[in-house]
Amino acid sequence: MAEFTHFNEEGRAKMVDVSDKPETARTALAHSSITVSKEIFEKITNNEMKKGDVLSVAQVAAVMAAKKTWDLIPMCHPIPLTGVNISFSWEKGQQENYQLHIAAAVKTKGNTGVEMEALTAASVCALTVYDMCKAVDKGMVIGPTYLVEKTGGKNGDFKRTEQVK
Repeated sequence: MAEFTHFNEEGRAKMVDVSDKPETARTALAHSSITVSKEIFEKITNNEMKKGDVLSVAQVAAVMAAKKTWDLIPMCHPIPLTGVNISFSWEKGQQENYQLHIAAAVKTKGNTGVEMEALTAASVCALTVYDMCKAVDKGMVIGPTYLVEKTGGKNGDFKRTEQVK
């Protein structure tokens, strides 16, 4: 079991000192999704949503979120990201709904990982879709959100093997 490193001698939270860790190439891929009605699906895919191009705005929001993760999550380090890519795919669900799958891939060369940046990007992307579509239907469901894989760092690589539903 790994030792908890985010606590000081008094048992209080601290930001971990990563200054002695070597710089390595690090990547993370996170997934989120949002389930929407057929009406929202059609409005998004036909670019008929009143607030504008939903996926373009959500994609920009996701990139911005990845870059600002350290402002949102208290113990995250500011990281110079070398790449952020957001991709989308649709899946027809049951009961006339559709699921938008969001993949957030983040890269850096540094001394700490980018898992939180990828997870934040995927989450904010889904939240942005919700915000842009809530006037049509507030019944959308976000999630699940999870880490798919990560590379680099002293703890090595991680790749999710089980299917998340």
